Amino acid sequence: MRAVVSRVSSASVVVEGAVVGEVGRGLLALVGVARTDGEDAAREMARKIHELRIFDGADGEVSAADLGLPVLVVSQFTLQGDTRKGRRPSWSAAAPGPVAEPLVEAVVTALRERGARVATGVFGASMQVSSVNDGPFTLLLET
Repeated sequence: MRAVVSRVSSASVVVEGAVVGEVGRGLLALVGVARTDGEDAAREMARKIHELRIFDGADGEVSAADLGLPVLVVSQFTLQGDTRKGRRPSWSAAAPGPVAEPLVEAVVTALRERGARVATGVFGASMQVSSVNDGPFTLLLET
């Protein structure tokens, strides 16, 4: 499982002209599921996202968990694209929708179980994702 995680001042997802998820200061997590991923990877990814120490706090670097900040989770299968050969990405590592959707939802569920406020996009929909990166600060996480 891969996630591109950005520290944001704000982020939102629009589907068919309507805002379906948004956060103020917090994290935007674009999550891509591989064929080999399972529930353990989803729980580990949720832990990594929530505990990622990329915010400034009184005692140094702190996490969204420490500050009670929200997370916007958006599924993005293209994170599993392989561009090592040629000019066209290969999607063979990406989990098919029926496998990926419950695992993205498992990340969301695990974040909520950890106490995070979570907003989401719509799995499989054409989404317009907007964000104001804070820093900018963006990392690639893998499990």
